[in-house]
Amino acid sequence: MEDADLARAIAGSANTLDATAEAEFCRRFAPRVRLYGLRHLRDRHAAADLVQQVLLMTLERLRAGKLREPERLASFVLGTCRIVVMDQRRGTARRGALLEAYGVAEEAFEEDEPRVFERDRLAPCLEALSERERAVVITSFFEEESKGALGLSAGNLRVIRHRALGKLRECMEAA
Repeated sequence: MEDADLARAIAGSANTLDATAEAEFCRRFAPRVRLYGLRHLRDRHAAADLVQQVLLMTLERLRAGKLREPERLASFVLGTCRIVVMDQRRGTARRGALLEAYGVAEEAFEEDEPRVFERDRLAPCLEALSERERAVVITSFFEEESKGALGLSAGNLRVIRHRALGKLRECMEAA
């Protein structure tokens, strides 16, 4: 089956021929798109993502009958590859420019040493909270229970938790 016949089969019918034609399309073009991705992205995971994205975009266009020249299916797939890779590069460049402009380095997000849980400082601060505040904090963060467990409305729970966390923050900073 020629590329043009394959494109027409995908665009023209909605029966089992569709699934067969689409499977043949993916079998035929996936290795080409993968090679394009490996060459231009130099990462096998990015190339695999490119394959899925390009095949999906192309199939959607074919199903909708938006390919004007079915004889040029291979060129259409290659053009779609170029567009997707350019969009990825443009996004990467934008992120880099934003990081540079706002002075945020990637190293700022990486910690050399994990933070040690400060149990000795936290225990007295938790004890200083009222029974209700302590129950809200414990169920919210440690037991991960829903708001219904304490019999409080969602708004009331948020207010109590907010105030309790403010008290904990002050206590921890003072300790």
